[in-house]
Amino acid sequence: MDWLTIGLILFVITWLQTVCAYLIYLERKVAAWVQDRKGPNRVGPWGLLQPIADGLKFLLKEQVVPAHVHRSLYILAPSIAVITTMLAFAVVPFGPTDVSAPDRLRFIIAPNIDIGLLFIFAIGSLNVYSIILGGWASNNKYSLLGCLRSAAQIISYEIPLALSALGVVLLAGSLNLEQILHEQARAGLSGWLIWYQPLGGLLFFVSALAESNRLPFDLPEAEQELVGGYHTEYSGLKFALFFLGEYTHVITVSFLMAILYFGGWHFPAIAEYGSRYIGATAIKVLILWAKASLFILLIMLLRWTLPRFRFDQLMHLSWMGLVPLALANLVTVMLVRHWALRPWLLAPGSLLILLAALLWLGLLREKRYAT
Repeated sequence: MDWLTIGLILFVITWLQTVCAYLIYLERKVAAWVQDRKGPNRVGPWGLLQPIADGLKFLLKEQVVPAHVHRSLYILAPSIAVITTMLAFAVVPFGPTDVSAPDRLRFIIAPNIDIGLLFIFAIGSLNVYSIILGGWASNNKYSLLGCLRSAAQIISYEIPLALSALGVVLLAGSLNLEQILHEQARAGLSGWLIWYQPLGGLLFFVSALAESNRLPFDLPEAEQELVGGYHTEYSGLKFALFFLGEYTHVITVSFLMAILYFGGWHFPAIAEYGSRYIGATAIKVLILWAKASLFILLIMLLRWTLPRFRFDQLMHLSWMGLVPLALANLVTVMLVRHWALRPWLLAPGSLLILLAALLWLGLLREKRYAT
């Protein structure tokens, strides 16, 4: 490991923590806009210093550890939440990478990982241990119910998440995120995989929401039912670490959506595969970050748009909805690849699968109401 890599790691860690702090500020502003109020506006101009004040508050607050908890696991749980989410970001490109020139500067911590997408899924699934340990070590019935919900939820939604991404893997022929991004950029606008995998992109986004415990899938910490869920007994810096892990996961998911389905840093006429003008690299970085920011904003808006599912609805959506759709989408991609058909057939194929599923759902509802 050279000094450049160490510097890049320190930059990414600092950048992620800063972005997470201001994403909390942005979400409060978005919530205020949706609810027709002002939001944070007291600390600094337009409230821009509010994240710094909140960070200092977390650092200076008394670090309370309740007497009835399992102390070592209680402290370990939030650490796992942050470590796993930041480790997953190590293989995510956050700028242009040139797979044909490995000696050039790359905007990625761990370049040339052939199983990059599989690595993210594997590391991301470990985040459930932080929630389970936090809930069990708290010795609180609400925390225990929250962590049990989370275990069932994450296991259920990891399946459609992986199956939906497999369609991209089959089309790109690689698990390497740099290679997937490279192939889309080289093909231009027509190479964006969202045109061939609209259903896969939708399933991936919905499953990723459930994986990151964002509304309408925040069952593990449902305030109306479980007080605060798995982190009921947490406060101060330990609670902030759970929050940091959740927001880091949201950032990773948003970058993955941009990279897997929307061409990464590519944008017609501005950032093409062969763009070599002065400042082209900076423009490509900004475009990728802008695409990821749009998905982050969408996730924030969904929080104040959709109501929370009941737990039986949550499980039914995964096993009876997303998993069959993801399997049907994957089989369609396999047939197109096996018979060497035109990839554009995947778009109407995805639409037909979705329409068939909606028709079947409508028939089931009519049958239920008829009885």
